[in-house]
Amino acid sequence: MVLNLNVVQTLALAVLVLLLGQGIKKKVNFFEKFCIPAPVIGGLIFAIFILISKQTGMLTLEMDMTLKSLFMTAFFTTVGFTASFKLLKKGGLQVIVFLIFAIILVILQDIVGISLAKVFKINPLIGLSTGSVPMTGGHGTSGAFAPIFEKAGAVGATTVAMASATFGLIMGSMIGGPLGKRLIEKNNLLVKQEKTDDIALAEVAITEVGFKSELNSNSFMAGASQIIIAMGLGTLLSIILEKTGLTFPPYIGAMFAAAIIRNISDFTGAYKVYGQEIDIIGNTSLSIFLAMALMGLKLWQLADLAGPLIVMLLAQAFLMGLFAYFVTFNVMGRDYEAAVMACGHCGFGMGATPNAMANMNAISEKFGPSPRAFFILPLIGSLFIDFFNAGIITYFMNLFVK
Repeated sequence: MVLNLNVVQTLALAVLVLLLGQGIKKKVNFFEKFCIPAPVIGGLIFAIFILISKQTGMLTLEMDMTLKSLFMTAFFTTVGFTASFKLLKKGGLQVIVFLIFAIILVILQDIVGISLAKVFKINPLIGLSTGSVPMTGGHGTSGAFAPIFEKAGAVGATTVAMASATFGLIMGSMIGGPLGKRLIEKNNLLVKQEKTDDIALAEVAITEVGFKSELNSNSFMAGASQIIIAMGLGTLLSIILEKTGLTFPPYIGAMFAAAIIRNISDFTGAYKVYGQEIDIIGNTSLSIFLAMALMGLKLWQLADLAGPLIVMLLAQAFLMGLFAYFVTFNVMGRDYEAAVMACGHCGFGMGATPNAMANMNAISEKFGPSPRAFFILPLIGSLFIDFFNAGIITYFMNLFVK
């Protein structure tokens, strides 16, 4: 039986998959604990259903994924709006230092992935699909770059990247807490003082992304308009970038256009950027994009890559642990705050900023408040690292895309 879904039906199915994931996440503590996104939960369940249907010959589902690229571009456009270099400067020297070393980790993740792919004699783009694409980038970046890798001949790249991103979310949460505890106790960094609201301090960093405003239909329209304008300008930038002869992800022009719009606003004050509204629209776009990306996973492609994939993912976990323990902790000051940041780095270096926040909150609840860590890490993890990661992935990708 073959079932064909048009663009509207596919969108409706994606929303149902998303709602399924949300419902399951609320009921299963494991998913809440490791911050697994709802669209990933629902999408993986749907992908398993498709796998069973394919193996049994019960059903073949053809879906029109036209809107997937639209939601992907919309999300990464909102990422561009967070790239405020005025805010980066305002954060001080330690913010810039942490960003530099987060970028170094991204480069190392890609080098490890590509090197191991060559050892196993598989497509280097598969290796890149286990590097900073799923680790620092997470499911969103995986869904954006992996299809490009597949078009370049890396069969199974999307499935590998999504599986790697899910592994990263879990492993980053598992190693962060023990690593932070070890650093604190080994270096006698115990802090016992009155508990402060660390999450509230983190919100200071996040809310400065845009300008707080009263949410209403007019402000949402303004925010949506800025996203659409950036996407439109981005198509022109993408045409210019394509003339270089290099391969770029389809959203890169829109992301740069959004960054330009944001920074002109920051430095001139000529107009307002509706950061809060843009963030909400971005999160909605990401959820639907991920649901659609996970729905189309071809899990049967993992069979031949299972052995190398396990080794490559364990190598990434080992790299993250070593980097956080020996590099992040030392360059950020070798004090209690540095230990908390090393713990958090494991969270977003292999997963996402919410995982980092959960790691740091667990440590600070046990040992004491860490206001500096709760300001610096979300500023880099939520705002800047995706912007720089995209450029680094694009560089490595063009080494192997002909």
